[in-house]
Amino acid sequence: MKRHTARQKALQALFQCDLGQTEPMEAIENVLQNGKKDEFLEKLVLGVVQYQDEIDHLLRDHLEKWTLDRVATVDRTILRMAVYEMKYEQEIPTNVTLNEAIELAKTFGDNQSSRFINGVLSKVLATLSN
Repeated sequence: MKRHTARQKALQALFQCDLGQTEPMEAIENVLQNGKKDEFLEKLVLGVVQYQDEIDHLLRDHLEKWTLDRVATVDRTILRMAVYEMKYEQEIPTNVTLNEAIELAKTFGDNQSSRFINGVLSKVLATLSN
């Protein structure tokens, strides 16, 4: 599975975890629909779940005029995935992570999602780079 596809599946799995309180491995199985396991997909989903408190804290520090609970579930999930990659997956170039997050926002979010995601992640990146 290509990483772009794995990110799409991870977004769907994490969305299930966030909204439906589905267990991470069950959500992964749901999105794979009896398909072949993917290591990157599992790493993304399990990593976001494992570090969600730290990721959310970082996001809260960079949301202006928003609370994390008010952010659309799709956007919140994309932000969490991207922050996980930027903070914990050093072998993935940051520009790739940012581009993928923006593309996911264009595909799954609303008209404003990609700009919102880009703005928040740019602020997070500035903090992580220091």
